[in-house]
Amino acid sequence: MAQAAVKREVTAPWNDPQAVPLIRFEGISKRFGDFTAVEHVDLAIHKGEFFSLLGASGCGKTTLLRMLAGFEIPTTGRILIDGQDVTEVPPYERPVNMMFQSYALFPHMSVADNIAFGLKQDGLAKPVIKDKVAAALELVQMGRFSGRKPHQLSGGQRQRVALARCLAKEPKVVLLDEPLAALDKKLREATQLELVNIQDRVGITFVMVTHDQGEAMTMSSRIGVMNAGCIEQVGSPVDIYEYPGTRFVADFIGAANMFQGSVRGGEGALAIACPELEHDLSVTEAGAVAAGTPVTVMVRPEKVMIARDKPASGLNWAEGVVSDIAYLGDVSIYHVRLASGRKIQALRTNLHHGEESRLTWEDPVFLAWHPADSLVLTK
Repeated sequence: MAQAAVKREVTAPWNDPQAVPLIRFEGISKRFGDFTAVEHVDLAIHKGEFFSLLGASGCGKTTLLRMLAGFEIPTTGRILIDGQDVTEVPPYERPVNMMFQSYALFPHMSVADNIAFGLKQDGLAKPVIKDKVAAALELVQMGRFSGRKPHQLSGGQRQRVALARCLAKEPKVVLLDEPLAALDKKLREATQLELVNIQDRVGITFVMVTHDQGEAMTMSSRIGVMNAGCIEQVGSPVDIYEYPGTRFVADFIGAANMFQGSVRGGEGALAIACPELEHDLSVTEAGAVAAGTPVTVMVRPEKVMIARDKPASGLNWAEGVVSDIAYLGDVSIYHVRLASGRKIQALRTNLHHGEESRLTWEDPVFLAWHPADSLVLTK
């Protein structure tokens, strides 16, 4: 029987200056010969977090995870777990357990024996091992498969066994290296929520590496976006998506319309000259930016309204023709070409049957968005 979803307690210890992080990376760098994989990373992760390191291949996220696990030693800096310096402590002496992308299950062992393996290595008594294995199997709803071998399980079931093996040893930190990459789309989406609910029940800190933006956004309490060995920004999924701190983060997370321009000035709202548009952009709540400063203005496609009629005053707007349409069922993404040749994306939810056919290729349209839905980026 499927278990009910757990309501996650919304806390933010990272906003409390008195809160003591469980994990600290202090000035961590890692070089392989002349190649720098990780460059001076400072990062704090708190107890009970589901923290994701997100980035493209080669950005350094897996190297950072492997240093936390003890499989790599930093070139500079130190790593602390629960106040203990573990920088040069071997993996088997750290209070962490790692779930690999391949799951790394022993093919000749049953599910129960796979989970019990690490507990036996620790020298626990047989009754204790039996109880811990049973509890881990119940947690991942795999009790009736305890006697099966890995080859007799589906990909999703093997993933659960690998997680149960990690949790059975009750580590302070569980490390997940692309844990859902081998699953198909529907199973991956269902498993995302299962993992979050399990993590919430056990209260153990999870640190996950992923290149999948949707996965990180769905599962994480906070996300660290990595680029070229550095952490560009750390924040909640809402902060990362709605308020990216750099052009890289804005462009990497989701889709974004980016306009290059310079600040003319303004009070209460910035006026920004943009050569690609026929008029200035207006941006409210942009903070203090000096006139003449080159900036990038970001607008998410779902914030952009598309219609045949010219919008009311007070909105940013542009005029163009529909050049491409991506129909995705629940939404349609319109690519609109302006007179300058620039293309802007607008997302429309298909609320009613026939919604997708109301606008088509080469239709003249107007785009509009509120000044408050734009974000000014200076980095």
